[in-house]
Amino acid sequence: MSVLAVEVEKVLGTLKLAVRFQAAGGATALFGPSGAGKTSTVNMIAGLLRPDRGRIALDDTVLFDASAGIDVPPHRRRIGYVFQDGRLFPHLSVRQNLDYGRRMSGHPRDAGALDRIIALLDIGHLLERRPRMLSGGERQRIAIGRALLMRPRLLLLDEPLAALDAARKREILPYLVRLRDEAGVPIVYVSHIAAELARIATHVVCLNCGHVVATDGVDLLKDGDADAFA
Repeated sequence: MSVLAVEVEKVLGTLKLAVRFQAAGGATALFGPSGAGKTSTVNMIAGLLRPDRGRIALDDTVLFDASAGIDVPPHRRRIGYVFQDGRLFPHLSVRQNLDYGRRMSGHPRDAGALDRIIALLDIGHLLERRPRMLSGGERQRIAIGRALLMRPRLLLLDEPLAALDAARKREILPYLVRLRDEAGVPIVYVSHIAAELARIATHVVCLNCGHVVATDGVDLLKDGDADAFA
């Protein structure tokens, strides 16, 4: 089971981030209000934003260490990242979008892995379509599949349901639960919606004003004030 250890500091305008937590297996939720530093934190994990100080490690691999001068480039971190809007290539078919992650990671073709991910996300009937022919929920499933085909050691999901209406959210939530239980990849999942995270998370890290204010199991999300807090 992979263990992610994060201890970083970063000044972003008036926000002073000082975040420390560990994530191991399952789905770790970064929960908090807009502007709390959730996306900035996952961007530092992915290597898209450089911390001012601190250390990030995934198992025995140090991804960032300010004092040791270590800063592994994003493409070498073996981290899959799914953004709010999916970011599919509009000129490529679903099949070609899926294959992009594998090719950019330098992995050989693996028909078995592709078939497993297609089955996991139930996207076999979509393979020849272009992104414009997909619903929002379908696009997010393709983006997740593309990230998984990179064979990541860690999967980052940054508010993957934020751009979807209620019907599309209901459509994709069961697939996210299956992803957590069957994909075998630890997940860091960003959201400010407690009810959404209660379905998916196995561990919760609460952020506010750039700091971790609580960590625990999903019971943190059962507090009646959870959605008000976010």
